Parts: sequence; C-alpha cells; structure tokens
Amino acid sequence: MAEPLQNSMATVLAEKIRHRIVEEQLPEGHVFMTEGQLAEEYQVSRPVVREAVSRLRALGILDVRQRKGLVVQRPDLMQLLSDSIPLLSVSRQEQRELGMLRYVLEIGAIELAVKYATEDQLDRLDQIVAEMEQYLERDDWEQEVELDLAFHSLVLEMTNSVYVAGMQQILAKYFQSISEVGQSDSGQKTRIIWEHSELAAAIRSRNLEHARVLIRMQFQSLVSEGEGNKKGA
Repeated sequence: MAEPLQNSMATVLAEKIRHRIVEEQLPEGHVFMTEGQLAEEYQVSRPVVREAVSRLRALGILDVRQRKGLVVQRPDLMQLLSDSIPLLSVSRQEQRELGMLRYVLEIGAIELAVKYATEDQLDRLDQIVAEMEQYLERDDWEQEVELDLAFHSLVLEMTNSVYVAGMQQILAKYFQSISEVGQSDSGQKTRIIWEHSELAAAIRSRNLEHARVLIRMQFQSLVSEGEGNKKGA
C-alpha cells in the first residue's frame, strides 16, 4: 500500500475510533478491542491500524496493554500543551500570538482571582512580594524572575481552575525560557515592586477594577508588540 494512502486511511480510522469512544462515552480503563479486531471490523490492514493506534496513543486517548489489547485513556491536556507549545512557537508571529493568549488569560482570570482568593493564598502572595523586594535589592535578577512566575501562578491558582492555572504556568515558563535575563535600574526595581505590591493589595481588598488596571499594566507589552508589528506590516 502506498504511504500517502496508508496515512490517509490511518487518519480516517483514528477519527472513527475517537468518535466511537466519545459517542459511546467509554470510561477510562475500558478495554476497547485488539488491533486484530480493529482490522477486521473496519476492514483495513494491520499497518493502517498500527498507525492509527500510534496517533491515538500519542494523544493519550488509547494505551496498549499486554494480554488485554487497546485500553481507553483520558488525555492529559496540560501535558499535551506543555509538549506542543514550544514546537508551535518557532516564528516571531507565533510567539506574538502566544503572548496575546497569555495576556487574555491573565486579564480574564483576575475577576475569579479577586472573587475566590483565600486568606492563605493572600498571605502567600504578600510573602512573595516581600521576597521579590529582597532579591531585587541584591540585584538577583534570576531569582526575581522565578518569584514573578510564582506570583502570577498563585494569582491564577486563585481562580480554582486547574486548566486556567495550568495553562498560565505553561505559557509563563515558555516565555521565561526564551527571554534574556538582564539587569534592572533603580527605577525599574521600584516599578516592579510597586506593581506587584499594589496588585496583591487590590486582590486582598477585592478591588476588581484596580486589579484589572494593574494586571493590564504588567502584561500590556505582550499586546503592544503584536499591535506594533501589525501596523508595520
């Protein structure tokens, strides 16, 4: 069988299997069938079945168990995104798109953070700000970057959404990995501490509008860069 045709048939078969799992609401751990049974039921060759199963395994939809066959799995969305985003963002345009996605995520989540933040989370946020101030005074910029990530991860944790918090961490770590760690002057240090301290205070006082203004200030550059490139196009 020609390779393009085999790939096409594998794509169709993978979609049929995925649709069947969804349609029949098969639970995690359900023994689906063997590769031989798939080949017989869908009238395709073993190589086509193996290729289709390989794709579904990569997505975390199926797993192969010895003496059982194919077992239904539940995909780990955060793991899929974590593995995929660095590969998707090879161009400047894709990086800008991811930056805008992070901006929308942070802005949209602040309302839930203000609403659901617990006293323990608020205390932890204040502690992070205090640590940021200490490390900036020592010019420990790398540690400050780590604390900034911890600060915003905690803000997104306040939403009580595993997906929101997980997505933010993936995007934040990605941008951290491609950014160059530099030094900051005294004015920048003062601004960084003020922005984070004010945001922590706004969340504690449940002041949503002030929190929105502050979070926009911190992430405006992600949108400004994209808008500037569009105007220049």
